[in-house]
Amino acid sequence: MSRDSLPAGRSFNAATRLIHEGESRSGFGEMSEALFLTSGFAYDTMEAAEARFDGRDPGFIYSRFSNPTVSTFERRMIALEGAEAGRATASGMAAVTAAMLCQLKAGDHVVAAKALFGSCRYVVEDLLPRFGVPSTLVDGADLDQWRAAVTPQTKVFFIETPTNPTLEVYDISAIAEIAHQAGALLVVDNVFATPVLQKPLALGADVVVYSATKHIDGQGRTLGGVVLGSEKFVMDHLHTFLRQTGPAMSPFNAWTLAKGLETLPLRVEKMQSNAAALADFLADHPKVKTLTYCGRSDHPQAALVKKQMAGGGTLIAFKIDGSKAEAFRFGNALEVVKISNNLGDAKSILTHPATTTHQRLPPDARAELGITDAMLRLSVGLEHVDDLLQDVETALKAV
Repeated sequence: MSRDSLPAGRSFNAATRLIHEGESRSGFGEMSEALFLTSGFAYDTMEAAEARFDGRDPGFIYSRFSNPTVSTFERRMIALEGAEAGRATASGMAAVTAAMLCQLKAGDHVVAAKALFGSCRYVVEDLLPRFGVPSTLVDGADLDQWRAAVTPQTKVFFIETPTNPTLEVYDISAIAEIAHQAGALLVVDNVFATPVLQKPLALGADVVVYSATKHIDGQGRTLGGVVLGSEKFVMDHLHTFLRQTGPAMSPFNAWTLAKGLETLPLRVEKMQSNAAALADFLADHPKVKTLTYCGRSDHPQAALVKKQMAGGGTLIAFKIDGSKAEAFRFGNALEVVKISNNLGDAKSILTHPATTTHQRLPPDARAELGITDAMLRLSVGLEHVDDLLQDVETALKAV
């Protein structure tokens, strides 16, 4: 096999690296990345197997540990994120869970923002305490609450920004500084912003996680996740944890995701353009009570968005003037936009968080986060903007 990645010593733009980084060609010289659907690998001799297992030969051993196709995807994500190292996982939640558990032990303490995806909040609030790792939830925008929550046992800070589904934006640099003063690492779920629009590592974060299922695939085809950070973090904590516990990414999924990365910047740019147009239309509509979009000047943290994001993103949060019945009437009247709980897809998707992604939270917890029965989350896709505007306008008439 030949290694045909980009030459060292030159600087290449992200769009180029997402097409060529990590290329591995077999003797056939194929243009599209080869798909290595294999669980194991053969060795020429017993001595070669021994050398592979004791680390003298850095080749592949078993696809639960590593795989050529998965490695291609990992190398492209490392290049895009500007990380030193990274590992792929079977899903986004596998990435979040691994990023936390690999570095924590009984007696440690986690501080996290209250505004988290329902499954992420489960990991922090329910799962970690079962293993002796208590957590404190804070208002992510209140830096004093982060400082007050720190204990001598605090080892990890965890945020997602923008948040799911309310699109709050948190100051990554400031929160990272508080974490580092406490001797803790900051883990950032960057799935809403995408690596195209926000670079948490450059802002001071230590670890970045993604559900690659979302924008990175971008076409609703497959599951995947990735954890990115320093070489030290990956080798000291993550590598062995993933190798021994087994949340491995399928080579087929890695191949699909690597192909998705080739068009990620183009897709995000178009989806963002569509989202901005829809946000402006919805914000002025009399049947929309409130709207939040990171690309608008009326976003509550507009100055912070401008400081740490390269654009407004692909998601909109808004509240229908009414309650659950009116929100459901709007969703049921849509013909182009689909109803689903995914996001970052080429197809535009509407979600009712209170009854889907955040339904396990008690009503008071949802209310505290601003997730009401009237709230809807719109993930804007690649359809023609005029068709999306007409679809949304028609659906609003049903409210």
